[in-house]
Amino acid sequence: MNTQLMCDAVADATRRRILALLVDQDELCVCELTVALDDIQPKISRHLCVLKDAGIVVPRREGTRMFYRLATSLPAWADALLQTLPAGAVPALLV
Repeated sequence: MNTQLMCDAVADATRRRILALLVDQDELCVCELTVALDDIQPKISRHLCVLKDAGIVVPRREGTRMFYRLATSLPAWADALLQTLPAGAVPALLV
């Protein structure tokens, strides 16, 4: 994993909120993230693309829906960092 990509990816508040939800819920579709974050689908998808390119999340297609989860191949330091995110997230986001 590229440390710079990881740091750049988690520097954005919306991406941290997405990651906090994924830590808490394991896997979510784009539509669920859109509702939970009260934001538009194209914006959420762009953020997910950044997270995917950084190797932090992996997508899974089911019909017309795209689901995302944390990558299982994350180094221990990256996983430990991500596990701390839900504690700092806005409680209402953790559905």
